[in-house]
Amino acid sequence: MLRLVPRYRSRVGILKKKSLWISACAALTAVATLAGCGGTTYTNGRSLPPSGITNRVMIAIQNPSSLSTGALEIVDAYYDERTTYNGSSSYISIAGYGSSTPVSIQNMPEEQLGAVYSSSNGSLALVNYAGETVSSTISNSNGVAASEFITRSEKYVFAANLKAQTLTAMNESAGTTASLSLPSVYRVSVNTGGSVALAFVENSNYVYYPRQLTTAETLGYTGGSSKWPKAAVDCEPRSTPTWCLFQMQSPDNKYVDNAGETQYYGAPLTFDHPIKAVFSSDGSTAYILSCGPECGGSTASYTAVQISPMIFLSNQSSGLLPTTTALANATVKIPGGASNALIDGTTMYVVGQAPQTVNNETLYGGNLTVVDLSKSKISNAAVSISDGTPGATSRMIEADDDTLWIAMQDCTTGVRYATSATGGYGCLTMYNTSTNTVTMLESYIGSATGIAAVSGLHKIYAAVGGQVYIYSTKDGSSLDNQYVTVTGTAYDVAYMDATTDSDNTVY
Repeated sequence: MLRLVPRYRSRVGILKKKSLWISACAALTAVATLAGCGGTTYTNGRSLPPSGITNRVMIAIQNPSSLSTGALEIVDAYYDERTTYNGSSSYISIAGYGSSTPVSIQNMPEEQLGAVYSSSNGSLALVNYAGETVSSTISNSNGVAASEFITRSEKYVFAANLKAQTLTAMNESAGTTASLSLPSVYRVSVNTGGSVALAFVENSNYVYYPRQLTTAETLGYTGGSSKWPKAAVDCEPRSTPTWCLFQMQSPDNKYVDNAGETQYYGAPLTFDHPIKAVFSSDGSTAYILSCGPECGGSTASYTAVQISPMIFLSNQSSGLLPTTTALANATVKIPGGASNALIDGTTMYVVGQAPQTVNNETLYGGNLTVVDLSKSKISNAAVSISDGTPGATSRMIEADDDTLWIAMQDCTTGVRYATSATGGYGCLTMYNTSTNTVTMLESYIGSATGIAAVSGLHKIYAAVGGQVYIYSTKDGSSLDNQYVTVTGTAYDVAYMDATTDSDNTVY
């Protein structure tokens, strides 16, 4: 059983490890890539940050003190401590961060950027990784969002504002914002290239997408809703629109609109409580997840849809959405549940909760399903993992040693906790992708709200139960976290110095 509290680690061990590192550094002063040896770069041409740390994990902390409700702190993930390698600082934080209640970090290390979302006001703080400072803060005029994303280019932000019942589309480069009416919208998914955004509605079987209009289209749609495209559910501004929100519809009919563009419309394309979309490695396909029983529906599944008709920078004539029959043929049932997924090449790992009857009560059990996308076929079905809240946001990330890590919230509400004589399992799962086995289900210490893969160092950082924990990717064992624990509630973590943007659980 894993420990539930940090164990003591001798400071002597740290000093010995540092002494060896400093000696090696002194012997290699001519190598500029060794940070701290006189060089200014360390990997992929990136500049050495002010802290001098080259393996940084950023922690989003709520209520770190009586004077602050939010902070972003940096720890050294090589030494697993909060100070720099020479002990020159008691702790390091992101300069200029002043938002309260940070809940998620959209990690983009290739762009040296992190977008930290605050649930108190719906703002996004953009963190410059090279300077370890907040470069700007994007405010959402519609308030708190159920989900919010910025494209890697930093040009567009999309937010699902459940309370305001709008999908907000912000063109940061142009300084414009459109609030598209969509009652009960609560999720938005944005593709890697930042050209498609899909919106999802609570207790609905439909999917929507926004499109930025060309100048010709705006002029052609001027005059009110009677001149809007037939498939549009809203256009803003209403009299001279620059954005329209479309429902995914079968291309049964077509016509030439007021802007001279060919538009397609027909019966709404129907899913079973769609909740999220993940995108293929080449960016050409959206895999729409239907959570089915988790969200009040009947069948969990994923559906592959070509994204070209939904690219928000072009018109609908660039492609056709599938017909109702084609959509059904592109749908694969997932018996274990489907509320989140991660794609690695032609393999998709799907996570969900499946209902079970325990003592005449319906409870949910967590499952992982492995899908071979090249064959549209399940290759490993319903592998038992940690339970969680049905339809809730989970976190998934790949790490060293062929491991996949899955973080769930409220795992004490599931089947395993209710039926285990020892009090059940916890909220964090490690899955070995080579052997297709779960090698670790930790004891319960609280909801797992964040994971960061510290690639190359065979460890992951996790925010569990409001504190920071470290686990080995070799065997799932817990590592000493005594010198990375924080004051306040740790809610998310991100490896700032990862080599790729795939080291990210907010996508």
